[in-house]
Amino acid sequence: MPTTPRPLPVLGGRALALVGIILVALNLRTAVAALSPIFDRINVDVPLDTVGIGLLGTLPPLCFAVFGLATPLLRRRMHLETLLLVSLAATTVAHLWRGSSDSFASLVLASVAAFAGAGVANVVLPPIVKKYFPNRIGGMTSAYVTVMTLFSMVPALIAVPVAESFGWRVSVGMWAALGAVAVFPWLALWLRERRAQLAVAEPDADVEVEAPALVGRVWRTRLGWALAVLFGMTSMNVFGAFAWMPQMLTEIAGVAPAQAGALLALFAAMGVPLGLIIPVLAVRPGSALPLIVAGVAFFIAGYAALLLVPDVATWLWVVLVGLGPLLFPLSLVMINLRTRTPQGAIALSGFTQGIGYLIGSLGPLLMGILYELTGSWTAPILFLLSTVVGTAVAGYVLLRPRMLEDEWHERADPPTATG
Repeated sequence: MPTTPRPLPVLGGRALALVGIILVALNLRTAVAALSPIFDRINVDVPLDTVGIGLLGTLPPLCFAVFGLATPLLRRRMHLETLLLVSLAATTVAHLWRGSSDSFASLVLASVAAFAGAGVANVVLPPIVKKYFPNRIGGMTSAYVTVMTLFSMVPALIAVPVAESFGWRVSVGMWAALGAVAVFPWLALWLRERRAQLAVAEPDADVEVEAPALVGRVWRTRLGWALAVLFGMTSMNVFGAFAWMPQMLTEIAGVAPAQAGALLALFAAMGVPLGLIIPVLAVRPGSALPLIVAGVAFFIAGYAALLLVPDVATWLWVVLVGLGPLLFPLSLVMINLRTRTPQGAIALSGFTQGIGYLIGSLGPLLMGILYELTGSWTAPILFLLSTVVGTAVAGYVLLRPRMLEDEWHERADPPTATG
């Protein structure tokens, strides 16, 4: 059976882990946001057409999905700290690789490496929080989600000025320095644990020792699928908005392109207060129901208004749609609230984010197809409204105070009939 990790001294391991978690959060979205503002400059050296740009835009959620599902399998061979070190190393090298790319193929491969590192770190952070801060799950999740959201805006803001002053290669490659800095606290924690184990001649207790079928069991649990659907439907709405909201608002609300871009920024900015508040509220008993109802209600109200009165108080409808993704930080907290051990958390985190990002990646594609077929934004908005049904059903399942490990044991040891 997996064991609970020994508590670490506040001024030692936990303080170092706090710094490490924040530094990892700073790195989670730099690769995603660093390219798109300077595609025109990259195109001078590396030819990019519309299809190529579309492929680069699709890579993040796809890589997050694939490597999210793979991370629990890697966890069977490596420590959580080792996985973070590998993911940070991959991201750091990939930034430098992207900055030195001289062909589209090289740029794509380097981007895959960068998103792979971020995808692994996405999955590892919730169980890392559970391991080092078991009594501060809400506060720590709030901290890293907020940092991640805030810093996702930084590359977009400074990419163009840096590219103008030093060239696009520096603008893309400079984020390797941030990745390298994040390595140090986790390397120190990794060395600390290894020395402690050698000193007491302990086996490597942090490497997964449960049965190989453990990770696969998540696929057969209602809890796992409910959380994956909740995360996936929310991601679908977010990715769909980032891909199409400016064009949609220009056509249905009559706003100017510059104003549409500002409204998209307003949509993204809603993630900052949500990241701060929702994880803290989510750990309170009985809070799941009102939070899920609020997320569903915000989506419905925002989309309905965009259908019926898009040109009246457009900013308010964008704010309402932007508040719907409160279900994203809620999902991340639920990973820890619905598991008993770091082993359960890594399995549920990998499944939730792997399947969730795979679902989310379909949002922009399906919206584009519906718009192409109908020539109107009514069908895409109705499609997004329909996803709220799945969100509500998944949320209802998650309201049951069940633990993932309990569902595992029930399936592994079914009750026997008694005469």
